[in-house]
Amino acid sequence: MTDIPAPRSSAPGPPAGGPDTIVLVHGFWVTPRSWEHWKARYEAAGYRVLTPAYPGFEVEVEALNADPTPIAELTLPAVMARLEEVVGGLEQPPILIGHSAGGTLVQLLLDRGYGAVGVVLNSAPTEGVRVHPLSQLRATFTAFKNPANRHRAVPLTYEQWHYAFTNTFDEPESRALYERYAIPASGRILWSTVLADFMPGPQDAAVDYRNPDRPPLLFISGGEDHIMPPSVQRSNVEHYDDALLTEHEEYPGYAHLLPAQAGWEAIADHALAWAQRHATTPRRAGARP
Repeated sequence: MTDIPAPRSSAPGPPAGGPDTIVLVHGFWVTPRSWEHWKARYEAAGYRVLTPAYPGFEVEVEALNADPTPIAELTLPAVMARLEEVVGGLEQPPILIGHSAGGTLVQLLLDRGYGAVGVVLNSAPTEGVRVHPLSQLRATFTAFKNPANRHRAVPLTYEQWHYAFTNTFDEPESRALYERYAIPASGRILWSTVLADFMPGPQDAAVDYRNPDRPPLLFISGGEDHIMPPSVQRSNVEHYDDALLTEHEEYPGYAHLLPAQAGWEAIADHALAWAQRHATTPRRAGARP
């Protein structure tokens, strides 16, 4: 799974009058490199595909592991400012697809008037979702066991990576993906998002669950995900107003690193087809109708 597939695809191409750009938003403990398979597949189908990096993440995985200073200094508002700059600079609102923490970022973008439609994979929650399964606590414990991690870049050992990201993968593939994708995560953001539920007023990851202008949104969950189990996504979906098109699908046997797991092609094609069907009428990015 570490080789990019050949440039051919059965993914549906851009429909006439619909979005022709896809923005893939990565999560924590990885970089835009984690989208390499999906990017190649969607480009082969005729889309322009953007994989924006967080501020300071423009370098390769190996460089961030050698010097994680940009990770330690990262803030959620800075990430959102970068994404809003990228999406807001497009002529038409794109399809937004996010994985893990990237799913939270996609939800924030949609709530703020960016994007024609959203799909989130094994999404981290937005503020107010207080479901914390035991497997999630175990998967993220390394970040929260020491309060000093609030000011650090927090890495995962291979064993922690395997439990959190690739628990259904065989050992050689899991280790290869760890070496290719894994970087530390921002302790600052991890701590701030958890503490937000105990602070008055909306914090950085808050959305308006009743925003009538929010575009359609699909949650896709891996049934064996340890770090963001399906119960987290179900709760997130339930927070949204019933009048908003918000759907949830679960794929048994899939772990957190779903975009790199065997069978990802069918999920990528399905996510794109769903997005094409439900994309809202194009409007200028960042402007609500």
